[in-house]
Amino acid sequence: MTTSFSARLAVRELEPYAPGLSIDEIRSRYGLERIIKLASNENPLGVSPLAKEAVERKAASVFRYAQSGCPRLVEAIAGLHGLSPDCVVIGNGSDEVIDLLIRCLAEPGRNNVAVFKPCFGLYPLQSRICGVELRAAPLRENFHFDWEALLDLVDERTSLVFVTTPDNPSGYSPPAPELEKLALRLPAGTLLVLDEAYMDFAACSEGIPNSRLAEFSLLPRFRDFGNLAVLRTFSKLHGLAGLRLGYGLMPAELASCLCRARLPFSVNILAEAAGLAALEDRDFLLETLKTVERGRELLQRELAALGCRVYPSSSNFIMFAPPERDGPARPEGEAGHVFESLLRRGVIVRRLNSYGLPGLLRVSVGKEEENRIFLTALREILA
Repeated sequence: MTTSFSARLAVRELEPYAPGLSIDEIRSRYGLERIIKLASNENPLGVSPLAKEAVERKAASVFRYAQSGCPRLVEAIAGLHGLSPDCVVIGNGSDEVIDLLIRCLAEPGRNNVAVFKPCFGLYPLQSRICGVELRAAPLRENFHFDWEALLDLVDERTSLVFVTTPDNPSGYSPPAPELEKLALRLPAGTLLVLDEAYMDFAACSEGIPNSRLAEFSLLPRFRDFGNLAVLRTFSKLHGLAGLRLGYGLMPAELASCLCRARLPFSVNILAEAAGLAALEDRDFLLETLKTVERGRELLQRELAALGCRVYPSSSNFIMFAPPERDGPARPEGEAGHVFESLLRRGVIVRRLNSYGLPGLLRVSVGKEEENRIFLTALREILA
């Protein structure tokens, strides 16, 4: 059947966002019963029991619309961070807040967005959809941030600068003083957006939440900066990835603009109920942080012992390169061989081709049993 319409060129040429493989995909492909998924940086303990109960209680109300703007959840998030509710923007995942920022602040054909490369795929995707130029500065060889290279790309038409911290896929977190210098050097009218989806794991030390927050985040000094937005998500620490819930903290005037441009009821009634309950479930949050700290230490130590190049991480995942083997090179490379061999054993990790890093893999921290199953499988493959 022929059609009489055509999508915009920028949309037709898009490279779609590439998520990690799902459990169902691998079960179907290999006929396996047990699948260990360590590919998408999800909460290793699953969902908060209090959030699960809240969803079950609210299920009978799904024929109702959520209260516009989710004011109860906004109040709870504002109280958590000691800010005014006027500074909070709720979204269908932090992805929606990213999209809103680009659409509201960057004028197509005039403004540009600056990022590091590699970066979260949504920054270039949404910039291109919106017809906004994306400028990308390469990371250093050790995956640390080259601030001067980024600033060289910034001019008076730069609307947004996105910095992910801890960064994905490396897990690196720059110290807060470096972020402060960047914020102070940006031109007037340029917003610094710190995407802190994984900050809870960097800010925790020995199971104490936020004990290191001031070392890595500008959020404790949010009021000192008029050009700062901070993004957070309920997908990681809170275990609500499937419900899509996130938020941004930003100057009240900007927050008001985003709320006016946001689609009505973009956050559903179950996500709102789960978010409120998850914020209250301190036991689940503490156990998650302890599990990630212990698992991260185990994986870093054992991967290094197997000869892998392990990149230091302050998040709930680890990036690594398998050791090079003697003999002829494999057509798919060592990382590709390890990735496929793990899949055949029912272990899903993330291959980083979509980040332009075909020689590297990323593994999420799982429960202790899952981590050891992964390490056992990897040991067999490398042997």
